[in-house]
Amino acid sequence: MSVTQTLLAPMLASGASRPLITHYDEAAGGRVELSRATLGNWAAKTANWLTEELDAEPGTPVAVRLPAHWQTAGILLGAWWCGARVVDSAAGAEAAFVPGDRISEAEGADTAVAVGLDALGGSVPGLEDGVLDFASEVRIRGDEFSPMIPVPGDTPALLDRTADELVEAARNRAESLGIGKQDRVLSALDWTLPDGVLDGLLAVVAAQASLVQLTGLPAETSQLLDKRRGDERTTVELGTG
Repeated sequence: MSVTQTLLAPMLASGASRPLITHYDEAAGGRVELSRATLGNWAAKTANWLTEELDAEPGTPVAVRLPAHWQTAGILLGAWWCGARVVDSAAGAEAAFVPGDRISEAEGADTAVAVGLDALGGSVPGLEDGVLDFASEVRIRGDEFSPMIPVPGDTPALLDRTADELVEAARNRAESLGIGKQDRVLSALDWTLPDGVLDGLLAVVAAQASLVQLTGLPAETSQLLDKRRGDERTTVELGTG
C-alpha cells in the first residue's frame, strides 16, 4: 500500500474537516489553512495528473525541489499516492517540480513543472515553452484517486527508502518528537530530502496531528513566535529554537 493511502486515509476517516496544514508566509504576510479533505483533494489531483499525463507508475522517479509549503505537501502526497519515487535531482526524473522563479533546477527531467507557491494556489505567469504550470495542470483533475496499479510496500518512495520503510520511519519520528493526535505542531523546518520532509511533514501526518508551518521568518523571531503560539494554540515545536 502507498505511503499516502497508509497515512492519510486514517486522518480522513477520523475527521476530514479538521485542519491539517496552516501555512504562514511571513515574508509575504499570508496565512492559509487547509483541511485534511482539501489537502487530500490536491494530492488526488496531483496523482491523477501524474498517471493520466505522464503514465506514472510505482517506482517512477519524480523530483521535488520545493520549500515547505502546502502545495509541496499536495505534490509529495500525490506522488506517493500513485507510487512515484520522490528524488532530489531532476536528472533522469520523469517530472521535476520546481519554484516558478527557478526553472533551471528542472534541467535534466523529461517534464518541467513550475509551482507558484502562492497562498491561494495561483498560476505562474509568463512561462517559456515546454514548461508546465502546476496549478493549471492539476486544477481540472479529479478530487479522488484510485490507483490503477497497486503500490507494493517495497516500492522506492523517498530516495532509497521504500514505502513501508518510509511509513515506519514517519511513525517512529512522530513518537521520538512527542507528536500525538491532538497536537498542533509549530514548525520552521525546511522540507529538505529526506530528513526535513520526514520530521516536518510525514511525522505530523503519521501522528494524525496538525501542522502550523512558518516560512520566510525575519531575523528576529521571538515576538513573532510568541504570537503564533498564542494565536494557533500550538503544543509541539520543531526548528524554532
